[in-house]
Amino acid sequence: MKLEVEVISKEIIKPSSPTPDHVRHYQLSFLDQVSPMVYNPIVLFYSSDGTTQFNRTTVSKKLKKSLSDVLTHFYPLAGRVNGNSFIDCNDEGIPYLEAKVKCKLVDVIHKPVPGELNQLIPFLLDDITNITFGVQLNVFDCGGIAIGACLSHQIADGLSFFTFLNCWAAITRGQAVLPNPQFVSPKLFPPKNISGFDPRSGIMKDNIVCKMFVFDSSVIENLRARYANAPSLENEKRPTRVEALSTFIWSRYVAVTRDQQQSGPQRTYAVIHAVNLRPKMEPPLPPDSFGNYYRITMTIPSFNTGEECFGLVKQVRDQIKKIDKDYVRKLQEGNEHLDFLKDSSYRVLVKGEFVSFNITSLCRFPLYDADFGLGKPTWVGSPALTFKNLVVFIDTKNGGGIEAYVSLKVEDMTKFEADEELLACVNKAPSC
Repeated sequence: MKLEVEVISKEIIKPSSPTPDHVRHYQLSFLDQVSPMVYNPIVLFYSSDGTTQFNRTTVSKKLKKSLSDVLTHFYPLAGRVNGNSFIDCNDEGIPYLEAKVKCKLVDVIHKPVPGELNQLIPFLLDDITNITFGVQLNVFDCGGIAIGACLSHQIADGLSFFTFLNCWAAITRGQAVLPNPQFVSPKLFPPKNISGFDPRSGIMKDNIVCKMFVFDSSVIENLRARYANAPSLENEKRPTRVEALSTFIWSRYVAVTRDQQQSGPQRTYAVIHAVNLRPKMEPPLPPDSFGNYYRITMTIPSFNTGEECFGLVKQVRDQIKKIDKDYVRKLQEGNEHLDFLKDSSYRVLVKGEFVSFNITSLCRFPLYDADFGLGKPTWVGSPALTFKNLVVFIDTKNGGGIEAYVSLKVEDMTKFEADEELLACVNKAPSC
C-alpha cells in the first residue's frame, strides 16, 4: 500500500553532558574510510495491545531524554564528520523527527514493501551529509509506533548499529547497567591515503527495485540437505542456513539473467560476502567494539557443470576462511587491501563489466532486543537500499526462517520474481 506520512516536528537532540576535550577529535579508521558513503537504515515496529494505545507525547519525551543520555556514551554520533578523515565531536546533536502515518501499523507489516519503508526514516540513504545519525518517530492511526533510524556507514557497521540501538533502549526502560562502547578502530586500523578510491562506487538508485522474499525454516533445511550432497562438501560440515540460501538465490538470479549474454563479451560473475572481523582479531574483539569491522570476500564461481550452484558453497567457504588472523594482521600493517580496492579488476567490477552479487547477513544479530518500554518489536524491517544486485538476510522473528531483501535492476527483478523454482520456495503469504 502507498504510505501517507506527514512529518509534524523536527528538532535536534544533544548529549546530556559535554564530551570531554581529550576525545573531541575522533579519527576515522582505514575501514571507515573505505566503507560505502550511505546511511544504513532500520525500522522497528511496536504494536499497541488493542486496549491501550501508546501516548505519543509520553513516548517521545522518554525517547528524547534517553537519546540525550546515550549520546554521552556514543559521543561521535552527536558530532560532525570532517571529510573522510575525522569526526569533530562537538555535541551539535542529531536530528529527531516525529511523523504521523495515516494507516494502521498492521497494514504496513502484513505485506511489507521495502521502498515504502523509506518514508519512515529521517534521511535519503544516498544523500549522506556530515551528520552521522538520525531518528524518526512514526505514530500510526491505530496507536502503534515505528522507530526509524539511520546510521552513517562512514562511521559504523550493522553490528555497531544494533549495539547502539539496544543500549539506547536499555536506558529508555531504566536499566541501570551503562553501555561501554569501545572506540578503538582508528588505533587498530590507522587511516591511510585513499586517493584513487571512490567510496561511492556501486551506489545507485535509478531503475533499482527492492523486494522482500520470506523463506521458512523447512525450505531452508531442504536447501541445506540438497547442497550438502555436493561432491566438494564430502567430509565437510553441511551448509549453514546463510550459505544454502545465498547459493540458491544466486543460482536463480544467474538462471534468469544469463540469457542476456547471448552476444557480446562473456559475462563474469562475482559473489561478494561481508565478513565480521571482530572474532578474527588477535585477541578477538568484543561485540560492542564500535566502528566498521568487516571486510568482503569475492568468489568467482566456476561454471563447470549444469549444477554449478552445488560447488558454490565450498568456493565461498574457502574464500571466507582466508579472512583469518594473518589476513587481519596484513590488513592492519600494509596497503595490500587498498591496492586491491584501487586496482583495475575492482574498477572493472564496479563499472559493471563484471556482474557482482553482494550478500550481507544480519542473521543472529540482536535485532529483536530493542525494548524501549514498549515491549519487544513486533517486526523489524529494512527500507530499500541504494545498491543493485544486493541481498540482505534478516532472521524472521519466530520460526527460524529468513527474510531476504533483494535489490535488482527493474528488468532483472521482473524475471527473478517470476522464476518458478524461486516461487516454489517462497512463503506465499508472509505475515510479520
